[in-house]
Amino acid sequence: MFLNRSVPKPHPNADTKSVTASPNYVELVRFLIQPFLESPKTLSVDCEISHTLKRAWIRIAFDSTDKGKVFGRGGRNIQAIRTVIAAAAEAAGESVYLDIYGSTTPGREGTSFDEDSEERSPTPKTRERRGNGPGRPIAKPRLR
Repeated sequence: MFLNRSVPKPHPNADTKSVTASPNYVELVRFLIQPFLESPKTLSVDCEISHTLKRAWIRIAFDSTDKGKVFGRGGRNIQAIRTVIAAAAEAAGESVYLDIYGSTTPGREGTSFDEDSEERSPTPKTRERRGNGPGRPIAKPRLR
């Protein structure tokens, strides 16, 4: 039934400017990371937004003793935090980059945790193959 046929609907493109403001990344990051920290006052968040490039760079630093809690097992926590921040940025039509820096450790200031993990992890060693054929598993004798 068309009872309201006399009321015209506005055209979707008619003088409606959708102003999408950039999300408050600093408060969002604080909200997401502070529950993982022993002392939330150690959290430092810096955000640079380029409106021309539609990108945001977020740099965070916190006490290195909280690193394990923030990253979580296998990096699950920090990946979830990055996903939430990326979703907020995508809703505003932006892209976002999150850098995590170490803090208060002498000689380590300004280094990213990503760089930190690269220094400590040894490169995996490959086994040399003997002969021309594919590698075969070693069969161990069964003891009964």
